[in-house]
Amino acid sequence: MKTLKILLIEDDLQMQKFIAEYLKDYGFDCNVFENPKDAIENFKKEDYELIILDLMLPDMDGFDLFKKLKSIKDTPIIISSARGDIGNKIHGFELGADDYLAKPYEPRELVLRIENILRKTFKKTIKIGDFLIDKENRTVFLDDFPIDFTKIEFDIFIFLCENLNKISSREQIINATSLDINTKNRTIDMHISNIRYKIGDDSKNPKFIKSVWGIGYKFVG
Repeated sequence: MKTLKILLIEDDLQMQKFIAEYLKDYGFDCNVFENPKDAIENFKKEDYELIILDLMLPDMDGFDLFKKLKSIKDTPIIISSARGDIGNKIHGFELGADDYLAKPYEPRELVLRIENILRKTFKKTIKIGDFLIDKENRTVFLDDFPIDFTKIEFDIFIFLCENLNKISSREQIINATSLDINTKNRTIDMHISNIRYKIGDDSKNPKFIKSVWGIGYKFVG
């Protein structure tokens, strides 16, 4: 299963490497470009969940690149720039930026903002690796084949996906679904086992839903 893909357009090679490696620790697959034209050609061929865009780039202004990317595909964009004055921020949001981070910033803040945007996107339809999930219509497809989840299995699966790469306790799973508050741990484990079976996840060496001993589970993207 592929991780969530992010396109990073940043001409500071040191910053580029730092962000890419940091995001990798949080389960994101980051493709990096310093040249706007190369980024555009790649973006035409690849699908990304989100773009991180610097404004100060060679050969093309970042705002012009922003408009070009949006004309190709409506992918969420976080502007990451040293141009942190209010005028640039207003212009960025007027163009349709999903967020604007003025450098310097803590990389953990970037991760939190990415996760926040993806949660909003998830409310519609989201692709996580080979899974296509339509929350509104309560459908999940794996490699274009529908998965026949029960109501509880779907609710648990969605909750784990919405908390991608985070540990979810059994108590959190109960509180987030229609399960009775007195549901026993082994009942949760049974539902997880059924979900794993339906998505082809090996219970002894799972790729998707990892067990966290003594706590609960984590969906790895």
